[in-house]
Amino acid sequence: MENKGMKRKGQITIFVIIALVIIGFAILIYVFYPKISEFVGIGVSSPQAYLENCIEDKFDDTLETVSMQGGGLAPENYILYDGNKIEYLCYIDSYYETCVMQKPLVKNYVETEIEKGIANKVEECVSDLKNNYQKKGYSVSMSEGGFSVELLPERVVLNIDKEITLKKGEEVQSFGGNKKLNVIFNNNIYELTSIASSILNSEATYGDAETTIYMDLYHNLKVEKYKQSDGSTIYILTDSDKENKFQFASRSVAWPPGYGINE
Repeated sequence: MENKGMKRKGQITIFVIIALVIIGFAILIYVFYPKISEFVGIGVSSPQAYLENCIEDKFDDTLETVSMQGGGLAPENYILYDGNKIEYLCYIDSYYETCVMQKPLVKNYVETEIEKGIANKVEECVSDLKNNYQKKGYSVSMSEGGFSVELLPERVVLNIDKEITLKKGEEVQSFGGNKKLNVIFNNNIYELTSIASSILNSEATYGDAETTIYMDLYHNLKVEKYKQSDGSTIYILTDSDKENKFQFASRSVAWPPGYGINE
């Protein structure tokens, strides 16, 4: 009986050791997979995966910058708030008058600014993609073409307007063209810019915006509104689920100092 008990304990110990080895191996793969993938090279079937991995950090940094600055990479007409240059998307310099839209199409403005911010990185990553295939023995032909950024519900799509043809022996594969060489990033900046546009329309029409209606409609949305002494208003939109944020400024129906309206 004693021998059987010792044997059973030994088996349990072995199982525990095997389980720990498997868990440790899984953790190593999770941590070092991007570097391993880069060293080994990319498979022919996943150029989108390579481009997504290559562009993602730059895309995230660019999106965060434009989101914190009212949609622009380098705002010119802005107010300083909490260390950020927040662009006026609706503005009037005079008193008592409603503001004039500075960026009537907020979504398009953000798309263009993201394109500017990641342009060099996209070019670099496409070139690296080509080099990876060539290192694996493929003959690579790549058409000329640019790229565009499109904000869509729950995602941002990077449309790369290139056609890539790979040939190795009798094997020929094509990407782009009719198959669309697209990279998709999960982000709801589309929803936040849509709500920002609605608020700005109210600012331009009435000189102010009621924010609680948006939080009643979208329970994951937090809308903060901060009046400034010069008549400006800072709006901060935050998705509490994804922690995405978009903030912008407006100056509409401002009152002269001393009236207390802008406090």
